[in-house]
Amino acid sequence: MNGSSNATSNSTGIARTQGTPAAGRNVIVVGSGPTGLLLAGDLAAAGVPVTLVEKRPHKISNLSRAFVLHARTLEQLDARGLADGLEVAGRPLQRLRLFGRLTVDLATLPSRFNHLLVIPQYEVEEALERRAVEAGVVFRHETQVTGLVQDADGVTVRVRTSAGEEELRAAYVVGTDGMRSAVREAIGLPFPGQSVIRSVVLADVRLAEQPEDLLTVNTVGDAFAFIAPFGDGWYRIIGWHRGRDVPDSEPLDLEEIKEIARLALGRDYGMHDARWMSRFHSDERQAPAYRVGRVFLAGDAAHVHTPAGGQGMNTGLQDAANLGWKLAQVLHGHAEDTLLDTYEAERHPVGKEVLRSSGGIVRLAMAKRPWTLALRAALTTAFDHVAPVRRKAVGQITGIGYRYPAPRGAHRLVGARVPDVALAGGGRLYETLRGGRFVLITPDSGVEPYEAGPARKDRLTVAHWAGTRRTTLLVRPDGYVAWASDDAGRADIEAALAAHVG
Repeated sequence: MNGSSNATSNSTGIARTQGTPAAGRNVIVVGSGPTGLLLAGDLAAAGVPVTLVEKRPHKISNLSRAFVLHARTLEQLDARGLADGLEVAGRPLQRLRLFGRLTVDLATLPSRFNHLLVIPQYEVEEALERRAVEAGVVFRHETQVTGLVQDADGVTVRVRTSAGEEELRAAYVVGTDGMRSAVREAIGLPFPGQSVIRSVVLADVRLAEQPEDLLTVNTVGDAFAFIAPFGDGWYRIIGWHRGRDVPDSEPLDLEEIKEIARLALGRDYGMHDARWMSRFHSDERQAPAYRVGRVFLAGDAAHVHTPAGGQGMNTGLQDAANLGWKLAQVLHGHAEDTLLDTYEAERHPVGKEVLRSSGGIVRLAMAKRPWTLALRAALTTAFDHVAPVRRKAVGQITGIGYRYPAPRGAHRLVGARVPDVALAGGGRLYETLRGGRFVLITPDSGVEPYEAGPARKDRLTVAHWAGTRRTTLLVRPDGYVAWASDDAGRADIEAALAAHVG
């Protein structure tokens, strides 16, 4: 597969790129943000030919809005060998203050990453792009999707480049092309929802005074402000004022941003030398389906949320982690196409819950009426003093609290996230997952040892618990339990592998 733009004419009058394979076992991913980069890298690493189509030139922008990686996303990146490098580049934060009195303490989080990582999105994209390039992803920049048609055998994608119109062909297509997704439009899916906040202001500035906290966020009356560091002397400022409800096209100057900061934070930290300023609106929207035939949606193409909680990029990356291994299983002939239906079944409810939780945070932050202020005070008190409430809220924000639905009668662990458990020999689970394989974890002694046969060695690793645990687990490549048994025999294990690994 190659990315050559040499083209020949066909009977439709549209050029077809030479070297682009016919629909067989290849995938086209549209959109080279974090979600598309992780997905394309996973597919290529699994031996699936993949082309990543992007309408922008090849340039990773530092103007993106995301600044936080949560624990579950860091676990997924750890399973790809990327987390440690990002941890060095970013800055960990274990305690986050909200609403002036609510403190979210992540130190007791049951994860190797018991913190959130403050790191600009562009650094995450750079790491994911390096991995995708090394895995063999074919990049097609300055290539805009203008439509697609699918049939029983594959998908034909129409694109426009500087050289003219072309057609690309793939077995499956995944739209990771953002809120204004051309892929979503091409398959006729609506994007229902609403604008929650209008006239949010954003700027990258220098500060004369360094904030006391790594992340600074607060709301007072009608004003909200957020400050995060790039780590190179520049800071990202996001603000909103209820009384300044104007169109996105309204001119913006630094004085307006400073005024919002003074209202919400008590001072403006001496903001100066803004290199970029913008006004935007924040939406809550979700596509009714994540799959239409051979076409899938992930990330912002499938769901957009308010910035509260920093869950947007994280949710998209976890979409990609869920879908990639499933596409690889199907394309390599190890699973039926119906496995791909579980992507929507598992991820659509999570997207819906993220809309609800992030929207709830925003509405509480901007509370003004007496009854909403009273509700905020009550929820803050519950968060501080009721452990189950706190665990659920932190689990939703960090992503570690979600589990996927299990079949009726399945073991209680099926569908659950597996933490980074210790394995015999000094290893740990998420290092073992770096091969993109299933991991079968069995007791270390007392049972007949199980070995992966030659037919499954490319997609199954057998490991043992470091301790005396007796449960046998089959862990999916995305770190969730596919199957479990408290007293598994060899026949049980073989049946589970045939059902899940193929």
